[in-house]
Amino acid sequence: MSKKRNGLFIRVWRSRVVQSLISDGMFYRIKYWVFTRKRLNLDNPKTFNEKIQWLKLYDRKESYKMMADKFEVRHYVKKMLGEEYLVPLYGVYDSFGEIDFDQLPNQFVLKPNHTSGDIFVCTDKAMIDMELLEEKIEGWLRRDYYPVQREWPYKGIRPRIVCEKLLADDSGVELKDYKFMCFRGDVNGVFVCSERNSPTGLKVDYYNLDWELQPFLRHYPNSGKPMIKPKTFDKMVAFASILSKDLPFGRIDFYESEGRLYFGEITFYPGSGFEEFTPDCYDDIFGAYLRVDD
Repeated sequence: MSKKRNGLFIRVWRSRVVQSLISDGMFYRIKYWVFTRKRLNLDNPKTFNEKIQWLKLYDRKESYKMMADKFEVRHYVKKMLGEEYLVPLYGVYDSFGEIDFDQLPNQFVLKPNHTSGDIFVCTDKAMIDMELLEEKIEGWLRRDYYPVQREWPYKGIRPRIVCEKLLADDSGVELKDYKFMCFRGDVNGVFVCSERNSPTGLKVDYYNLDWELQPFLRHYPNSGKPMIKPKTFDKMVAFASILSKDLPFGRIDFYESEGRLYFGEITFYPGSGFEEFTPDCYDDIFGAYLRVDD
């Protein structure tokens, strides 16, 4: 789907009229058809993307709200893994005016705790356009992310701004994401995300636990080059299993910076269940791993 078409769809579906008239199940069915041109089977889901829609509708535990909150989840990770695996925190704020930039280091990251994909990376504090940044951050705080995809865990999260240390990998150029696909604690493999800031955009490669590149795409192109296995890979796998053991499905994200492992986030619905696999058979293969009838 084109960005223009996607943007129009989001604006229509976030309207109060649509929100009040259409149930969650109907919303998922319509949006699934718009994005995939396939009929969504919620009665007997088979594919991974179908089962993600099923989980959005039927698997609703209060603990998911804490895990989806990019600030509150830090308490969970501290309890389960230890504080040393959290990205160092500089502050958490309810408004732009609360941020004391004089007290922050020259480089840092700002992100809202209650949305997905929003981030401000500061590599030189002196270069910040404060007026534009205030507009961006206050826009984040006003945003209700739940209506975009009807992802239940985001509903009612108290909006805040999280400020963390800016990490870099061993190259010092970019930070790769390691996103582990986990099914009730069983870790299947990992999406390696790279080149986020390149002219050609994000690249995504999937490796199994033997660090063998797998022959499929999920929405984004492969990098076309071998990825170096992170030094902390085995620990990532073990930690992903721990954090996902009570979840039908969870994508557990980590970073590696200066030889150290850091937790990223927990995602329940990658791509909100609308991102295609190529070849399409991998939607069925991953669907077989995801059990929704337990």
